[in-house]
Amino acid sequence: MSSAEHAAHTPQEYVTHHLTGWTTGEGFWTFNLDTLLMSSVLGLVLVLTFALAARRATSGVPGHLQNLVESVIEFIDGVVHETFHGDSRLVAPLAMTIFCLVLLWNTIDLIPVDLFPAVAGLFGVQYFRPVPSADMSATFGLSITVFLLIIIYSIKGKGVGGYIQELLFHPFGKYLMPFNLILNAVELLAKPLSLGLRLFGNLYAGELIFVLIALLPWWAQWGPGGAWAIFHILVIPLQAFIFMTLTVVYLGMAHAKH
Repeated sequence: MSSAEHAAHTPQEYVTHHLTGWTTGEGFWTFNLDTLLMSSVLGLVLVLTFALAARRATSGVPGHLQNLVESVIEFIDGVVHETFHGDSRLVAPLAMTIFCLVLLWNTIDLIPVDLFPAVAGLFGVQYFRPVPSADMSATFGLSITVFLLIIIYSIKGKGVGGYIQELLFHPFGKYLMPFNLILNAVELLAKPLSLGLRLFGNLYAGELIFVLIALLPWWAQWGPGGAWAIFHILVIPLQAFIFMTLTVVYLGMAHAKH
């Protein structure tokens, strides 16, 4: 952080500034424009990267990009085949998209915390939070999509009648239908909640610690900042892997017939 920024902000104001997003609208219809912008840009980067790898693909000696993309595809395909025992034509691409997108979301947290707000300030934007996975709206948006797919795959695997019977009669039988329905509703709602909160909590904590480290004098930031960045390099792919794996596990459980 520059000396000018130190003079312009108290520590509390600095932290609050970096944890405030660029929004428009009010109440439920509030749109986090920084999250939408970063997600769109990162999604475009992901699509262009895979398109470039596909265009340059060769049956001969593969290039570095082709090796990277093929490694990711083989890894995720292996996870899906081990976990989801059904038609995986949608599940495998979904898992790959979730893993790569969340990985890109998380990687933004390694960029110096003042860079994106400073660039946004040049265009007259006062607040800008660049890490989509540190925004609860993004993580819950992704987890709610998974939640809807869980219901769809439950009906696809068991039929409408079978799914209703599972909700009403499992696990204690037909004589305890109210308790079964309550337990199954709690279990069903806990899945998107755990997905969204886990990703948000880990990346929000990481973002907050980077902001706190940026409050130190510039010469004192290198030690704790470097150590936290190294640790965070492990957290970034781990959280993407956990979100992707749990998505596949939940869809596999929903599709299975009891």
